[in-house]
Amino acid sequence: MSKINRNNILTLLVTLRPSHWIKNTFVYAPLVFSGRFTQVPVCIRSTLAFVCFCLFSSAAYIINDLFDRNEDRQHPVKKDRPIAAGIINPLIATVAGIILIISGFIIAFFLGWSMAAVMMFYLLINVIYSSTIKHIAILDVLVISFCFILRIVGGGIAISVVPSHWLILCTLMISMFLGFTKRRAELLAMDLERHNSRPVLKDYSVAFLDQVIPVVTGATIISYALYTVDEHTLTVLGSRAMLVTLPFVIYGLVRYIYIIYHLKKGDDPTETLIRDVSSIINLLLWVFISLLVVKYGVKFDYFR
Repeated sequence: MSKINRNNILTLLVTLRPSHWIKNTFVYAPLVFSGRFTQVPVCIRSTLAFVCFCLFSSAAYIINDLFDRNEDRQHPVKKDRPIAAGIINPLIATVAGIILIISGFIIAFFLGWSMAAVMMFYLLINVIYSSTIKHIAILDVLVISFCFILRIVGGGIAISVVPSHWLILCTLMISMFLGFTKRRAELLAMDLERHNSRPVLKDYSVAFLDQVIPVVTGATIISYALYTVDEHTLTVLGSRAMLVTLPFVIYGLVRYIYIIYHLKKGDDPTETLIRDVSSIINLLLWVFISLLVVKYGVKFDYFR
């Protein structure tokens, strides 16, 4: 393969935003909390759902970059995105997006018609978001949060598990938290008068977001805490031992806020987070203890 072809492939990969695929790990939540993660066939179906969402989310990024290419050219950082910079032809990007969508639907139909319907809805929401909703303050974050809920629903459909209302609520709260904190980071990272690549930021302010973020953070913590002591959780797990994971959730949220408030200009919050050692260790500890409680029935005597 020639150097030019390798460069083209690498450039296209940048457009697909693989570092953002971490958001699609929400698909695994029904698998983890159902305690079926030791069943190989079920894990395979969950992983197929994860791949499906990765394909569709990458296609959504291509669609978004095509819509935003003229505005991105005015941004100090986003102007280097392949489509905005003219490195990738819009037609080639469109073809790549179509291939991703077709591949995603093949996997979705394998997992069932319901999964295909969820992915169709996910794609439709992303198209509407990229063309219209992303310009409407607050609603833009709510729609992003809804896409996270679709990941949970899709993950449940893939393994024939109905996600609990608490899981849906926690997902809504944490995705709103991520959305508003990202808006704050974007607001500080750009000079709105000179580099207005996201017009909706004109309708936000740091002061407003500094009031909203604590509210959403508190709601997220309370939702998760209530989930751990809910009667349904007690029935499924035999104890309220999941409460011991609450400190890790609190630390993760507060650590992310710390990261957002200390971002350097132009840094991406998601990419900064996945490189943060403290956050990674905290997540692994949360996963480890959650597995002990969910699968192996570790009750931590105090929480029986």
